[in-house]
Amino acid sequence: MGVSSNGVLVIIVMVVALALSTITSVNGGGNFEQDFEVTFGDGRVKKFWRGQLLTLSLDKVSGSGFRSKREYLFGRIDMQLKLVAGNSAGTVTAYYLSSEGKTHDEIDFEFLGNVSGQPYTLHTNVFTKGKGDREQQFHLWFDPTLKFHTYSVAWTPRMIIFLVDNTPIRVFKNHEARGVGFPKTQPMRIYSSLWNADQWATQGGRVKTDWAKAPFTAYYRNFNVNPNHAAATAAFTDSKWQNQELNAWSRRRLRWVQKYFMIYNYCADAQRFPRGVPVECKMM
Repeated sequence: MGVSSNGVLVIIVMVVALALSTITSVNGGGNFEQDFEVTFGDGRVKKFWRGQLLTLSLDKVSGSGFRSKREYLFGRIDMQLKLVAGNSAGTVTAYYLSSEGKTHDEIDFEFLGNVSGQPYTLHTNVFTKGKGDREQQFHLWFDPTLKFHTYSVAWTPRMIIFLVDNTPIRVFKNHEARGVGFPKTQPMRIYSSLWNADQWATQGGRVKTDWAKAPFTAYYRNFNVNPNHAAATAAFTDSKWQNQELNAWSRRRLRWVQKYFMIYNYCADAQRFPRGVPVECKMM
């Protein structure tokens, strides 16, 4: 049975509408046209809806990336991501804050892809003056490829809190008084990239990227940066959140995540630190 040209047009419109329905409800926040610049990718970074939605893609030739035009020193940084779906083995979607140079500071979210049906690994790290080695890794309690989820950093002079959908998953406190470095003097830009790391990213590099599935695509929306973001106060004891600790509900959520979803903690790696774990681990 044939289909008229009008029928074909209707079908196309319906397919596009269905695809867009999974990424609707864009609300305010920053603008990818105005606030970010492409770092690499030769056309693999695409912006839609006047800068309200951005996609990164990866193929066998190249990945892609972007960064904020501005630098930030402290604040609440939110970004909604929908990760590469299907067989994402070998891919890494990185979303992080970083200054520049050999003695840079950095606060990392990295999403390590996996074969279909297996969970992503969320890798976190904190660098101070070029030194990292503070890895904690998690599996998520949802499928991050089905819809958008919010990944946040609440960064104050006292602590760094990593949050997923406003649930704290990690807290890194300032223990400079005990000789532990803490990032608080170098303003940082926001970066994100999608790239191939199949030499190590999935099951220690045993599973390689399946280029027959390329291009791989990650989606971004609802970027927001605010040193007094209203949503941040929900995790703290009062509205002056820069100077406060996590409230009781957030402490319970943090313990829940770390008990059931943490899969690696450098502070528990005695083989890696045979002479004793780092100082900050003894004060958690």
